[in-house]
Amino acid sequence: MAKVFIDGQEGTTGLKIVERLMDRPDMDILFIDPENRKDPEARLKKIKEADITFLCLPDAASREIAALAPEESRILDTSTAHRTHSDWVYGFPELAPDQRRKIRESSRVAVPGCHASGFIALVKPLVERGIISDELVLSCTSLTGYSGGGKKMIAEYEQDTDGKLRAPRMYGLSQEHKHLPEMMSICGLKKAPLFFPVVSSYYSGMVTTISMSGQASRVAINPEILKEIYREFYPGQPMIRLIENLPEQEGAMMAGDRLSGRDDMEILVTGNPDRMAISASFDNLGKGASGAAIQCMNIMLGLEETLGLVKG
Repeated sequence: MAKVFIDGQEGTTGLKIVERLMDRPDMDILFIDPENRKDPEARLKKIKEADITFLCLPDAASREIAALAPEESRILDTSTAHRTHSDWVYGFPELAPDQRRKIRESSRVAVPGCHASGFIALVKPLVERGIISDELVLSCTSLTGYSGGGKKMIAEYEQDTDGKLRAPRMYGLSQEHKHLPEMMSICGLKKAPLFFPVVSSYYSGMVTTISMSGQASRVAINPEILKEIYREFYPGQPMIRLIENLPEQEGAMMAGDRLSGRDDMEILVTGNPDRMAISASFDNLGKGASGAAIQCMNIMLGLEETLGLVKG
C-alpha cells in the first residue's frame, strides 16, 4: 500500500485528488492536523513519511516546501512553479516515447496546466514534425468551466442567483497568462501564442483550439494530413486519441463540457484545406489537473497507468 500526502488538500485540485484516492485499497492517505497545515516542519515530516507527495499549493509555497524536502522524496507539483524548471520532469506521459520512463524514474514531476495541456497536445506534434515553424505566432482560444478558477470562482458562480455571470468571459487580456511559459518551452516555440482563455457558466470541461491556414504551414497541409500526424504521434495512447468526427448526438456543435467527468482527451480536426481548426476536448479537472496528477502518480509507483481514471 502506497502512502500518499496531499499538501494543500483544501484547494480544488487537492480535494479532487483526495476524493479519487479515498476509495482505492492500494492507497493510504496521510492527513495532517488542520492547525499544522501551514507548519513547514509538520508538512516535511509527512513528506518524508510518504511514498508520493502532491503539492497543491500557490507557486511560492510550492517552491518553498520543495526546496526543503529531501532529494529522495517523490513529489508531484500541481502548481505553475516548476513546469519549466530543468530539474523537474514535465508530467505529460504522451509527450515523447521516453517520457513515461522519465516520470517513473524521477523524484520531481511537474503536472501540466489545464490550458497548457490542450495547447501542447495540439502543437507539439506539429512543431516536431516540421509542419509549423518555431517562429510562428499561433492563435489559441481555450474555453473552460468555472471550476478552473478555484474555490473563489466556484463560489462566485454558484452564488450568482441573478445570472450576472451567465455570459462567457474572456480573461488574460494582457497576453501574459501564467501558462504561456510552459506552452512555449514544452512545444519549443520561440514566440508566445496569441492566447484567449474564456471562462463560462458551467462547472467543468475544456475545449482548446488553435487555428491553422495552409499558408501558415511550412509544407502543404489539409485536414487529412493533420489527422494522420496525430494518429502517428499518439498511437495506442490510453488517455489521448484522435476522433474522426463528433458523435452524432452532438451534431455540428462542440460543447465545452462534452468530456466533463472524464480524464482522457480527444483531438478533433475540422475545416477545409484553406482554414482549419484543431481542438482538444478534455476536463479541466481531469486531464487538465487531478486526473493528470493521478496518471503520473500511477506511473511513478509502477502501477497500471489508467488505474482510478475515467475514459471513454
